[in-house]
Amino acid sequence: MAKVILSGYIIVPDKDLDAVLHALPEHIRLTQAECGNMTFRVQQSADTPQRFDVYEEFIDKPSFEFHQRRVKDSFWGKVTADVSRHYDIVIEAE
Repeated sequence: MAKVILSGYIIVPDKDLDAVLHALPEHIRLTQAECGNMTFRVQQSADTPQRFDVYEEFIDKPSFEFHQRRVKDSFWGKVTADVSRHYDIVIEAE
């Protein structure tokens, strides 16, 4: 299996910041409970409140793709529709 690592950050528009902060704990809980999730961290920047650093690891590409589909159709996906995403995705060979 090839592990998938996503790292980067999101920039949340001011108008959506409260909603994102409210929805984030449940998004983290649901993601960490997904089969195949190894690590999932989202950390708000102390210097720039609109920036959230993101780091994810999934055991394989199917687990990562499931996560992406679930998030797209979730409440989190709706709340973050206007977020600017800046990610690097690496697939590590076995």
